Amino acid sequence: MEFNLAQVHEAIAAAIPERECLVFRDRRFTWAQTAERSRRLANHLAGEGLGSCRDRSGLCDWQSGQDHVALYLHNGNEYLEGMIGAFKSRTVPVNLNYRFVDHELVQILRDSNAVALIFHSRFAERVEKIAAELPRLQGLLQVEDESGAPLVSGARWYEEALTSSSAERSVQDCSPDDLYLTYTGGTTGAPKAVLWRQADIFLANMNGRREDGLPFESMDEIVERAKSSLIRVLPQAPFMHVAGHAAALGMWNAGGTVIIPEIPERFDAPSILECMQRERVNMTVLVGDAMARPCIEALRTHSFDLGALQMIVSGGAALSDRAKRQLLERLPHVAVVEGVGSSETGGQASNISTAAEGVAAGGFALGLGTTLLNAQKSAPLDPGDPEPGWLARSGPIPLGYLGDAKKTAETFLEIDDIRYVVPGDRARWRGVGELEFLGRDSAKINSGGEKVFAEEVEAILMSFPSVNDVAVVGRPNERLGEEVVAVVALESGEAASERQLIEACAGRMAGFKTPRTILFRDEIRRGPAGKVDLAWIREQVDGGKQE
Repeated sequence: MEFNLAQVHEAIAAAIPERECLVFRDRRFTWAQTAERSRRLANHLAGEGLGSCRDRSGLCDWQSGQDHVALYLHNGNEYLEGMIGAFKSRTVPVNLNYRFVDHELVQILRDSNAVALIFHSRFAERVEKIAAELPRLQGLLQVEDESGAPLVSGARWYEEALTSSSAERSVQDCSPDDLYLTYTGGTTGAPKAVLWRQADIFLANMNGRREDGLPFESMDEIVERAKSSLIRVLPQAPFMHVAGHAAALGMWNAGGTVIIPEIPERFDAPSILECMQRERVNMTVLVGDAMARPCIEALRTHSFDLGALQMIVSGGAALSDRAKRQLLERLPHVAVVEGVGSSETGGQASNISTAAEGVAAGGFALGLGTTLLNAQKSAPLDPGDPEPGWLARSGPIPLGYLGDAKKTAETFLEIDDIRYVVPGDRARWRGVGELEFLGRDSAKINSGGEKVFAEEVEAILMSFPSVNDVAVVGRPNERLGEEVVAVVALESGEAASERQLIEACAGRMAGFKTPRTILFRDEIRRGPAGKVDLAWIREQVDGGKQE
């Protein structure tokens, strides 16, 4: 049996109507209230003539037959209402990066074929500025916030639209074929819109399996699990990134309560931890060292009662062994889970660190459907084969990339009648059922004919106590083609020279992998989801001067 996310949400809401579903600041919504608000939004969108236009069976894998609704929002109840409300209207929510400048917003709104936009008032001026370039964008819903910005011409207030719409709506016509869309982070080029069937993303990345790993056989099974679940989760990442909203929707699919940090405009670790303490959070989801390190520092300088916390999950960026160790020192009762995956695959592999068992260093246990393909992408690699391979997934995977038949054909391959997605990550077997993650192939550095994976060099540098953060890239070199350059931020109060770090690296890795240059900066500039700001890094490396 296959499932639709809107139908799952409605079934769980009917079973646990009075349980808390969502908490944001002083707003506390039960499951019944959240379901009603999302139905009201769905009815507003349907009243604007939006919905499903063409049956999936008549479309190519890179096409959508549904109207698209863009979300230009900071984290808040409106973001998740926007996603679920879109699903219930059979439209497709589109995650917009709120850091984009005008031309980038226009590009993504055009690329996504968005016909409606839900946005916070703090972005009103920019929306008004670009609206003339987007004639397809007809429906505008403006969410009030602390900015006090006036209503954009042609827009309606979000709450007014909900209040004036009916609370009654059937989701019976919703289909497992209805789409879930997420834009990639754009770390390896222009952001791409990944199209999933809702039935597939539910299985691949949104808690759509039983504890034994098998798919649910009925909606009743899903509802029974939800009834017994009292988990409370706080996603630290912005919902505009898959790491944030997938964690929230996945916990909702298990009947959990989603807690949203009180300061969504920036990452504020003490405020997040205080919120976790107050709300008795059981699980938090963060993105690598960029979020873990501020939390570790806040735990060092403040006192928090996090006795309810059972699990810290990291995905979307590397979590260093040192960060895992420091988290376990401060919170010895929790499990630290690091996951590997992408927008195109969902979770593919993971490892678990605990105070009792120690830090899981380097190796990842494979998730369902994950394998390695050979260099030619023509066959799976046998476990134990030392050759670096392409990380791939079969089973529930996306349809393709919106509007891009060529990229879809390059990334989604059929081998011996099995369809795989191969987004570009490299790995090697470390043992039966376990792999070593090497990094994204597009971030690979070609130095004198040798292949260097930036993540491998970064992991070595992060193991040194004096290093707080690092980013490694290639720089043109007349003789070698490219040379390895590291940009390093040292721990506060620590000192290390370029020579010391290069010599330390030389003892831990092959010479061709060792950075030829190390540039020191006060911090490594990263985006709100912890990803390195590649334009900034390139600027530092191309300039090549110490500060």
